Amino acid sequence: MLEGIAATAVSNLDLPKIVLAIGSLGTAAYGFVDVSKGFWGGVSNRGYGDIKKVVSKFISSDSKSALGLSSVLATLRANWLNGMALADQKSAAKALIKLNLTDATAKTMADAAGVDASLLKSVAEKLASGKDLSQAETDVYGRFDLLLSAMLDQGYQRADQRYRNSAKLLAVPVAVVLALLGAWAISGDNLTSADAWRACIAGLLATPLAPIAKDLSSAIQAGVKVAQTWK
Repeated sequence: MLEGIAATAVSNLDLPKIVLAIGSLGTAAYGFVDVSKGFWGGVSNRGYGDIKKVVSKFISSDSKSALGLSSVLATLRANWLNGMALADQKSAAKALIKLNLTDATAKTMADAAGVDASLLKSVAEKLASGKDLSQAETDVYGRFDLLLSAMLDQGYQRADQRYRNSAKLLAVPVAVVLALLGAWAISGDNLTSADAWRACIAGLLATPLAPIAKDLSSAIQAGVKVAQTWK
């Protein structure tokens, strides 16, 4: 008997619509989190520290260049907060670091990348004067370029992962609050603890369901049609 009641209750549920509704709740929660960017960068500040850590290894804070560390970091932070494509951000960071390569900064950059400091200094001097590089200098400059790219890629990938995880984590409590507000708006003073728990569960499911809600709803509908053909 209990099995029959449970089966009837489940059959009365419109699962595709429920999934879409929960997914929409997750999308709304992501929207609220995204709005935080308007307040000093909000959630977008997450991950920028990983980029700053990598760049600071190559450019000294006491650099006298017009494109010193503070100027470079300001540019990279603006790119990060504006959501520029990661590939473009890495290219910009790489170009700004290379613009700071001089005979005075060569040792710092060589130590950061793990290449020969004297050869990299010679490279910096010849690049400034327009002279041709020797084979050894070309090799060390190519190695420096590859290592710089690898370190920037590591920094930006970690930053992107940290940002995405933080946004998802923040969206969860926002979704729960929105679900509770929705339940209260519908039930008013008649809101029961069972309704509150259902709203909390919907809020917890909203964030992970948001990206796949449409596909999951379509899959459920297809499954229902298949089950109906078997009867």
